[in-house]
Amino acid sequence: MKNFADLLIEHIQKKETALVVGLDPNPKYFPYFLLESDATNEKVCRAILKFNKLVIDAVHEHVVAVKPQLAYYEVYGSLGIEVLEKTIEYARLKNLIVIQDAKRGDIGSTSKAYAEAFLGTSKLSGDMVTVNPFLGSDGYMPFIETANKYGKGIFLLIKTSNPSSFEIQDLKLENGEILYTNMAKEINKLALKTVGENNYSFIGAVVGATYPEEAMKIRQLMPHSIFLVPGLGVQGGKAEDMKAYFDEKGLGAVISSSRGITYCYYSESNNDWKNITENSMLNEIAAATRSAKEQINDVRFSKLHQGY
Repeated sequence: MKNFADLLIEHIQKKETALVVGLDPNPKYFPYFLLESDATNEKVCRAILKFNKLVIDAVHEHVVAVKPQLAYYEVYGSLGIEVLEKTIEYARLKNLIVIQDAKRGDIGSTSKAYAEAFLGTSKLSGDMVTVNPFLGSDGYMPFIETANKYGKGIFLLIKTSNPSSFEIQDLKLENGEILYTNMAKEINKLALKTVGENNYSFIGAVVGATYPEEAMKIRQLMPHSIFLVPGLGVQGGKAEDMKAYFDEKGLGAVISSSRGITYCYYSESNNDWKNITENSMLNEIAAATRSAKEQINDVRFSKLHQGY
């Protein structure tokens, strides 16, 4: 069974893109053709599925993966989970990798159950899943074992993009080590043992786009892990800062953008966006996706050709 890191790199090279689009459906930003106000949960979930399919249609040629954020589906209970399953099915029809942004983590048998749910063979399972490693090794080892079993991959949280991440992740330990760098070193020991043909492991890391200086340190500590880099666009991450996340071949990272692409038509200053047509919405999302892909590729290829 091929190491999933190699499969991910194959997709990146074949499609010439390292962009991931997040599927974070929020009815607040839906135009009228998708959803009128005061809708029932059933109507909202139908609108979410239509929205997701429209986004996938617009972006699939320009991205390597889509990344559903599970909270936006779980909030609608079983109806939302059904929408998520149908979204995963549709994404695969478009030859997209599915990264489940679940940020799960527990202990022992519970973590194993989570891993089976998101990496196994059910309709809910994706190709990769985000995992919170800060409960310790009995929380993340079941995900590593399950990913290895099914030929899939994981991204362990190391340095997240949210502004308050420093409150925990930057804490100094008794030995003077910073928590996130200590975690990076521990995960790298496992990644080193599970590298594929491209010298990368299926054990990846989440490293936020808003921390490029920290990313340079983490890249040195985790040379065999592919980075999932959230936070490009609305959260403040800049394409020009992405050099720190890629290796000398322009590989080693996938960059995620969500609201900046999927709600590119939205305006805070007026409500004209609510009247956008389906075709116009599709075209605007496609254009925003192409632009993000090109900006990221400019960084990747300039690093490759100039030996950054």
